[in-house]
Amino acid sequence: MEKWKTLQSEYIHQSDFGNIRLDKCELPNGTVIEAYHVNEHPDWVNAVVITKEKEIVIVEQFRYAGNDIFFEIPAGNLEQYETHEEGIVREVLEETGYISVHQPILLGDCKVNPATQTNNMKTFLILDAVKEKEQNLDKIEDIKVHLFDFDTFGRMLWRNSVNTQLFTAYAYYMAKDYLTYRNKNDESENNEVQSYRG
Repeated sequence: MEKWKTLQSEYIHQSDFGNIRLDKCELPNGTVIEAYHVNEHPDWVNAVVITKEKEIVIVEQFRYAGNDIFFEIPAGNLEQYETHEEGIVREVLEETGYISVHQPILLGDCKVNPATQTNNMKTFLILDAVKEKEQNLDKIEDIKVHLFDFDTFGRMLWRNSVNTQLFTAYAYYMAKDYLTYRNKNDESENNEVQSYRG
């Protein structure tokens, strides 16, 4: 499969929230799209944060484009010169006040919406989190923090009884798979040790 060719490109809007680019493209079959809108955004990071009590940390906030209130995992844009790990630790601490002594575990890396957006999203798992301080929110942020039993929140997603968005559901099931696989491996290792000891 061949890529499209960019024949012309111009910015029609630039801001701290991202840039909107207007491209003229030619498809491999010769079809020309005169006006293709591309949204340029910084890379995003998000994290499934689980406390020592096995509760998932969820943030509640109003989303203007969705015109509703959503329950989500902590997330945000990377700042200049930050690594993805540094960015998610900062975002979690700012939005929720939670922190962990453990390093974030990378669960996945994907494009947010490659049809119209340029940015990547890295999803992390943060374990054994504890409340360290109060929130440190931006002027445009109004965020409430909630704690849910991890399995209960999964049932809420499955039953569609919580208003959320794609990256939260994606991250939850990635975390659940990781934890299930890790626990099975831990059990296998323990069984091997017990068998060896007789």
